Amino acid sequence: MVSPPHEAMHRIFQHDPGLFSRVSQYLGVDFPTPVSATALPTDLTEANPVERRLDTLLRFETAEDGPFLLAIEAQGRPDRDKPASWAYYCGYLWTKYHLPTALLVVCQDPRTARWAQQAVSCGPPQLPTLTLQPLVAGPDNMPVITDPEEAGADLVLASLAAITHAADESVGAILKALSSALGKVPEDVALPLINFTAQGMGNRPAQQIWRNLVAADTSLYTSYLADEIRAEGQAKSLLHLLEQRGIDVSDDARQRITDCHDMEVQLTWLSRAITASSVEEVFDGDAE
Repeated sequence: MVSPPHEAMHRIFQHDPGLFSRVSQYLGVDFPTPVSATALPTDLTEANPVERRLDTLLRFETAEDGPFLLAIEAQGRPDRDKPASWAYYCGYLWTKYHLPTALLVVCQDPRTARWAQQAVSCGPPQLPTLTLQPLVAGPDNMPVITDPEEAGADLVLASLAAITHAADESVGAILKALSSALGKVPEDVALPLINFTAQGMGNRPAQQIWRNLVAADTSLYTSYLADEIRAEGQAKSLLHLLEQRGIDVSDDARQRITDCHDMEVQLTWLSRAITASSVEEVFDGDAE
């Protein structure tokens, strides 16, 4: 089931694709600064019925080295099946687009980050054939930004840094610096980052810290809460519609609906629910 932190860890790159070139500096990789970036479809399903979906896929154009693809995956825990899936994604994208393909894995847990950093080969030791080596952004290499001025210099990076450090003892100071910086920018700039950060905190104690900090700015807090309340209302409407149509909703599906705070996704689900014969049809087309 897709969780709010999972969504925040990769969707923030869709919000600001240029974030990757700034993040890569902390990962020890020198990527050229892109002159443009385009979000691409994340559905990697072939004609066979096996469904494969990335979290986020971006195409970058650079002046020096030409275009390349960046596949971004949010990973909450070690999963022995993931390296094979990631290798498939990269191979498929290389074949489909004929472009160099990089993989970035974003984690909130140091153990998961260390696991994801391990190179994995698909062949025997004597003949590795294909080796997967992702870039990994996590608590061990993302900056700890506790200075409001530093946070204000790159708000999106500061938000991602807060998300990757959501379980750290330092998260309170990180969130305080970010909220202070967000209070000095226009609402249309601040609100998406307030929401990304809130999603990224998940059910951790840092979620309440963030709500309290944002509450210090009444206008931002009102808008933030209004969006949250509208999202909760949409979820209730969707569940009511499914109930009225006699469609069975599992506990996992119910949790997925109530955890989703993306109004566009919820409206899509509502539209599908009018004619869908199952909850799977309601979710059809969404990333796993």
